[in-house]
Amino acid sequence: MKSKFTATILALFLGGLGIHRFYLRQNVKGILYLLFFWTFVPALIAFFDFLIFMTMSEERFNYKYNLQTGF
Repeated sequence: MKSKFTATILALFLGGLGIHRFYLRQNVKGILYLLFFWTFVPALIAFFDFLIFMTMSEERFNYKYNLQTGF
């Protein structure tokens, strides 16, 4: 089961490299972040991801990212 807190922290500190996307098992997006990290565009997108995770309710996060695990 994925943790909202962990995903939020990863998006803030390592989001430019796409680590939060790998954590959420979105490997294709994570690879795209890694390929384009030198443009700083993924860092900007990761900051918006951080804000979205911060404002997202725990129930919505579980529905979106933990539905496959049978939470």
